[in-house]
Amino acid sequence: MPGEAGDQLVSALYRELQPQLVRILAGNLQAPEWVIDDACQTAWGLMIEHRDAVIPGGELGWLATTATRAALRLLRRDRLAQRYEALPAPVTLAAFRAPAPEHQLEVRERLAEIRRLPVRQQRLVMLHGFGYEYDEIAAVTGETRRTVARQLTRARQRLLRLVDEG
Repeated sequence: MPGEAGDQLVSALYRELQPQLVRILAGNLQAPEWVIDDACQTAWGLMIEHRDAVIPGGELGWLATTATRAALRLLRRDRLAQRYEALPAPVTLAAFRAPAPEHQLEVRERLAEIRRLPVRQQRLVMLHGFGYEYDEIAAVTGETRRTVARQLTRARQRLLRLVDEG
């Protein structure tokens, strides 16, 4: 299909096959109209570029396959773009406020009290302070749930005694 004769053939095919191609894509894909239009135009552009590889009489099948693949790529890209748009804005250092000096002192005192516990109880208290549940702490440390509960109770009792002494 060299030159002008090839262009006229593609124009005639476009007029004949474009409505069918749109119906095929709309029936096969749950996609917005813009995706179907873009996919069809991509398929036609590729057909012009590779028209020697398209078997005469098989143009509609070739176009439908190519357009479907293009539509799926567009939908995938759109889905990724939406995922990135949904991300929250990053936290900036300007938004970070240092805690008040009184609060910092209180936290340091509590940490000093926790350091006076046995190492095993320190680890369990810290994990519980980070929000782990008893079952999760047991899984991480290799202890039973009952041991975790007992050690945390002993740690609390010891911390209360340390606070009363201090």
